Amino acid sequence: MKLGIDASNLRAGGGVTHLIELLRVARPCDYGFTQVIVWGGRATLNRLEERPWLRKVHEPLLDRALPMRLYWQQFMLERLARREECDVLFVPGGLYLGTFRPFVTMAQNLIPFQWREIQRYGVSWMFLRNVLLYWSQKQTFHVANGLIFLTRYAHDVVMKKVKYSSGRITIIPHGVNQKFLLAPREQKDLKNCSLQQPFMLLYVSSIDLYKHQWHVAEAVAKLKEAGYPVQIDFIGSGYPAAIKRLCRALFKFDSKENFIHYRGEIPYSNLFHWYRQADAFIFASSCETFGQIVTEAMAAGLPIACSNKGPMSEILGDAGVYFDPEKPSEIVDALKELIDSPAMRAEKANAAYNIAKDYTWERCVKDTFVFLNQIAANHKL
Repeated sequence: MKLGIDASNLRAGGGVTHLIELLRVARPCDYGFTQVIVWGGRATLNRLEERPWLRKVHEPLLDRALPMRLYWQQFMLERLARREECDVLFVPGGLYLGTFRPFVTMAQNLIPFQWREIQRYGVSWMFLRNVLLYWSQKQTFHVANGLIFLTRYAHDVVMKKVKYSSGRITIIPHGVNQKFLLAPREQKDLKNCSLQQPFMLLYVSSIDLYKHQWHVAEAVAKLKEAGYPVQIDFIGSGYPAAIKRLCRALFKFDSKENFIHYRGEIPYSNLFHWYRQADAFIFASSCETFGQIVTEAMAAGLPIACSNKGPMSEILGDAGVYFDPEKPSEIVDALKELIDSPAMRAEKANAAYNIAKDYTWERCVKDTFVFLNQIAANHKL
């Protein structure tokens, strides 16, 4: 069998990471696939490792803006997939309105299905984009032959809005790259921290309106006022309006950048260095389908203060301290709870690390390719 993968809407972030890791680990022949063909833009294809069974097809239109990528997907992809005699088409980007069958897609973006999150963008292109994504993804999920969710939470949110009866549904969480694995370290006693050697907090994520980095900055400033020798690093690229909001918060709470630092975007290949030098991790998103960054922090052996929204408790369980990401006072309390108790940090970090070891790309690959094989085989019946 042949597997076609539409990477037209995978440009950055977790979607690209998922495709990179999936194809890095995969052995498609184990699941009946002799060849995998990926159509994508040059930047995405260049990040995929070479494999004897993998053929990367560059489509110039996919280097261009969204309307051109949608045009290619709608009017050209079916012909290309049929010419290659693909037995199933995998569309991990979650949007496909073409006519090739069978196809399998994924729900990797929950914002279009949560009106409160859409409203954060006000009157803007992002607001309109998310409304359009809601209707287009809803139609995609309705007609897909197979639908993959990353968590039970994401499944429940989406399926309240989508009438789905044409195919199969499965839940397959992402894995964690083994380079992030680092057994929990001995936890610092706050008495041994100082202005010169502060307690290091880390928040890795895209800067966006639902990530609430400014509330975290305020919470850290309040800790500093209370005498805690803390420092935080924010890492990530992001939405311009959200970056402006974060920068305003940084100017308000630490204009000299003594203890709050925005590091911008760090290459994915270098992120594990930042996890290894941190003492604790914080994640304050109010809308996630999974929480890939949290599983990386778990694998890195860090104690975690985490948003109580979305699927976070499904992933982290009892191995984190939770807070409402829109209430700086709750963020302060959660951080104090972690920082004040080395014993609690050790307990939470060890529990999170053990959970993270179950999130492997090998398991993700196996479950994904078994599912794709089933969809292809059922379509031939």
